[in-house]
Amino acid sequence: MEKLGNKLPTPFSLFLILFLITALVSSIMAWMNVSVIVPGSEEELFVKGLFTAEGLVWLTTNLGANYIGFPPLVTVLPILLAVGIAERSGMLSALIRKLFGSAKKFVLPYAVGVIGVTASVMADAAFVVVPPLAAMVFKAAGRHPVAGLLGGFAAVGAGYSTALVPTSLDALFAGITNAVMQTLPGIETTEVNPVSNYYFNIASSIVLGVLCGFIIDKVLEPRMWKQKVTTEYAVTEDSTPATEEISATLSPQENRALAVSLWATLFAAIIVLIVVLIPNSPWRNEEGAFLPKSPLLSSVVFIVCLFFVVMGVAYGKVLGNIKKMDDVVEMMGDSIKDMIGFLVLAFILGQFVALFNWTGIGTWTAVQGAAGLEAIGLTGFPAILAFIILASCLNLLIISGSAMWTLMAAVFVPMFALLGYEPSFIQAAFRVGDSATQVITPLNPYMIVILGLLKRYEPEAGLGTLMSRLIPFVIPFWLAWAILLAIWFYADLPLGPGSGIFL
Repeated sequence: MEKLGNKLPTPFSLFLILFLITALVSSIMAWMNVSVIVPGSEEELFVKGLFTAEGLVWLTTNLGANYIGFPPLVTVLPILLAVGIAERSGMLSALIRKLFGSAKKFVLPYAVGVIGVTASVMADAAFVVVPPLAAMVFKAAGRHPVAGLLGGFAAVGAGYSTALVPTSLDALFAGITNAVMQTLPGIETTEVNPVSNYYFNIASSIVLGVLCGFIIDKVLEPRMWKQKVTTEYAVTEDSTPATEEISATLSPQENRALAVSLWATLFAAIIVLIVVLIPNSPWRNEEGAFLPKSPLLSSVVFIVCLFFVVMGVAYGKVLGNIKKMDDVVEMMGDSIKDMIGFLVLAFILGQFVALFNWTGIGTWTAVQGAAGLEAIGLTGFPAILAFIILASCLNLLIISGSAMWTLMAAVFVPMFALLGYEPSFIQAAFRVGDSATQVITPLNPYMIVILGLLKRYEPEAGLGTLMSRLIPFVIPFWLAWAILLAIWFYADLPLGPGSGIFL
């Protein structure tokens, strides 16, 4: 797996290759006058080629617009700026430390599970904050620190695509989903926003968090004791002094700052509720309601940003991390620096999605794919399961969630829409396949980080050791999440505010 994955090009190179392949294939199809009629539309759509006069003019005149107009940028960047304040002020870290530190010994595994799953709000920082903190808290409680370390990593990684609160990943997925639906302008679907999967995410976070805690408590930790894995750092000739660890105990000032932050957030929530619930509120729709569409749902990004900014600024002011506006600006700037890689990748992602839409290949593929599935009778939940399995397999090789969803959504979101499924449901199905397997692939860069932490206890441990101990999380996570999705599917439950399963 590692050898195969290392032969893959980087995500940027991968999508550049896909862009060129799409350009070539679309040109051949254009010269052959390939066309398609979208169900429900009488208009015949001809595939357009990039390597034609029209195509080259389109590319040269829309290069910047394709990038700036890449929908995820509109939602992801504002949320990243806000989350950056909450993270760099120390508020999110303090909240996690508080939750860990206040958990009872017998509850610790389940606290690690639920908190670890939700820690994805901190993005990739969760991989380096939660596992060592969980190990330290386990050890202080007389439990096995390696169980906390690996359990924390499993919770963050295998449950990365969900959380109890909306995150920047929700905004990223929503933007990509809406972008690819432009290939089927005649199909009426509900626009996806950062909370379109929120109800499903809440249930997923709780189920996966509790399941993770159960596996840590009943499988992983007993195995560590049985194998006589040491609970102390191993001393070797190459040992270096341990760096100072983050304490799970908050100082009095940190406790006060956290309390002020939470009270400030509660006050902001009350203000928002008053503003939207008053009669004739401008955030209601023309019928005076909020669903299925309303200015309130269109303001989700603003509301999420508001809460994170209030949390971070209130905490930073009390703690002294924020003394002037320049401090806030610096935190926001640092959060963008951490996303430079994504911003560069977004350039080629935007070009690929725009080309896929403009040429009509996306529409043609969706129509032909939907017709093929109908021909073999694979249109119900089994088709969704096949899609999830494919996502899980690709996840072993393509670690970037944005890259993989861009690749899969371009084909499967329009295709399943033609079969009668809302884009938000296919996005929820992708979440199931996107996370569970990433804790056993050596292509996950944080596997090396967690291996380094494991070597503190077991100097001889390798990737095989790590993967063997994490496999018990993968199949139960995958099955539990798939079963949860099946319950949502067959009960036809709302995935989020105004977001259903069927068109």
